[in-house]
Amino acid sequence: MRLAYKRRREKKTNYRKRLKLLLSGKPRLVVRRKLNSIISQVVIYDEKGDRTIASANSLELKKFGWKAHPNNIPAAYLTGLLCGLRARNKINEAILDIGMHVPTKGSSLYACLKGFVDSGINVPFDKEVLPSEDRIRGKHISNYFKILKEKEMKNQFSMYKKSNFDVENFENHFEEVKKKIIDSFGVKNG
Repeated sequence: MRLAYKRRREKKTNYRKRLKLLLSGKPRLVVRRKLNSIISQVVIYDEKGDRTIASANSLELKKFGWKAHPNNIPAAYLTGLLCGLRARNKINEAILDIGMHVPTKGSSLYACLKGFVDSGINVPFDKEVLPSEDRIRGKHISNYFKILKEKEMKNQFSMYKKSNFDVENFENHFEEVKKKIIDSFGVKNG
């Protein structure tokens, strides 16, 4: 019996899936969800090891004024958009690689994909898996805050209260940060 590779034993890499992605010959949009962030990278296969040509981490959104949590659907979208804008002059198409994450319709992984595609790079996908536009803009978060506010149960939003963030205007905040990201790359009609 042959011992499996270490990354396979640790459930970090599915080598069959990776081989299929590599055989496409396209750059991979690698999206990973961590405990407190979303990471998006454009990776090209090289015999000496994969090369990352563009990347973005949701923790970087603070530079653009992001005050909300860095691991939610709106933050994932903005991270994908940022990564896509960084990769725009280097590639024109990619293929999605979510690794060992379970593909769940409407998840933050697909919100990141939507942001990446909105930057102008072609990635094949089924539109059914994307979160709704309201969820991408954070409307569900502000609606949930309003429900909890009526019930006097605002403890879940204590982090936002400490940073003086107005959760009820989440959608406006999202649009402001999105505009800053697009403007920083000089993109017109983003």
